[in-house]
Amino acid sequence: MPRRGGPGDENCAVAQSLDVVGDAWTLLIVRDIARGQHRFDGLQHELGLSRKVLTERLALLVDSGVLSREPYQSRPPRYEYRLTERGRGLLPVLVALQDWGDTWLLGDGSYTATADEHSREAERVHALLGTRVPELLLPTADGPLDPVAGLTVLYCFPGAFARPELYPPGWGAVPGAAGCTLESRGYQARLAEFTAAGAAVHGVSTQRTDEQRAFAEAEGLAFPLLSDAALELAAALRLPTLRAGGTTRLKRLTLVIGPDRTVRQVQYPVTDIAASIETALREVAAG
Repeated sequence: MPRRGGPGDENCAVAQSLDVVGDAWTLLIVRDIARGQHRFDGLQHELGLSRKVLTERLALLVDSGVLSREPYQSRPPRYEYRLTERGRGLLPVLVALQDWGDTWLLGDGSYTATADEHSREAERVHALLGTRVPELLLPTADGPLDPVAGLTVLYCFPGAFARPELYPPGWGAVPGAAGCTLESRGYQARLAEFTAAGAAVHGVSTQRTDEQRAFAEAEGLAFPLLSDAALELAAALRLPTLRAGGTTRLKRLTLVIGPDRTVRQVQYPVTDIAASIETALREVAAG
């Protein structure tokens, strides 16, 4: 691909980065691989690219160290494409682009932790119904954990802290951000009912694991909180986010996921926390 930078741009990280991912197809390939689509034919089907263009873009990303090429079949030889550590470093870029698009292209530019139920953002989230959650591990205070543990209720929230003074400045002014403590308390109060129905409860936010541990201990939570600080889950499922307190935060939503990793129920936006917990409990109890 041709250089995009002008004279003197050899030391410009923006220009150098655009030489690798400045073409729209390259970022869309990274997006779909992050979503669990690792094979050539699957990528071609998802993107609608010609084999020639896809081959060229994959070769560029492999040569640039963004993807690794790993054999999964010998006769004939076939390969899967996986994000390297360098490639995973692009996930916050994808999420930031999505956040900007949700706010300024698909939305009205308002700063909010939720969305209108008829918005295109909500439509994208509800399209997760029936899709498969890719296999990945997220950090917890006690080590890496799969977000899916058999039948699982996975509730995403912007952030919850052990003490009120730890919340970022202006947190209360963000529509939809409040209620994270109430939500976790609600799941803890009904945990025995979820367990009796054969379901695990996992909470996930983009907070650091030490922040999550302090909150879980303060609230006596008996289920794990997972950290998506690296935005792997957000990128894999194209989850809606917002920026608050200088950090990308997940908007509040709930997924019920089956043992086969298929999303069985989607709740977004979540505006009535108690009703949302009840709805998730009815779903898991129904089998």
